[in-house]
Amino acid sequence: MTDPTTPTLPNWVQAELQRAPQAAAQGAVRAGAHLQATAARYDARHKRVVVELANGSQFAFPPALAQGLEHARAADLAVIEISPLGTGLHWPRLDADLSVEGLLAGLFGSRAWMRQHAARAGRSTSPAKAEAARTNGAKGGRPRKATA
Repeated sequence: MTDPTTPTLPNWVQAELQRAPQAAAQGAVRAGAHLQATAARYDARHKRVVVELANGSQFAFPPALAQGLEHARAADLAVIEISPLGTGLHWPRLDADLSVEGLLAGLFGSRAWMRQHAARAGRSTSPAKAEAARTNGAKGGRPRKATA
């Protein structure tokens, strides 16, 4: 028999409470699948930011590629904070923030930053690029655009 002084919960609340353990387990699996930083440091010798992940792997990138870090001094790069969930990196002396997932995807800044960086990379010259241009030119160069 039920106690008349104890309030009864609606059925939908009881159903949600019964699913709570399953939801907690799913949340733990999803959290484990996300890329979480556990440590980050600036390696001045190799001029790289090194990030260690919760899955045991690590990656490094040159700060010159990253928006907000491109002109930073080594002392400023050395102070790195990791967000509470491990999904972001913050340089307090530079007021710069980057996401771990974005860095692993090759995104080192905003779309405008990436566009500008790609344009700079396209303007770079090298002996191999010059030779490829000469070879292409000997073949008649770039095909003309078709006019309607």
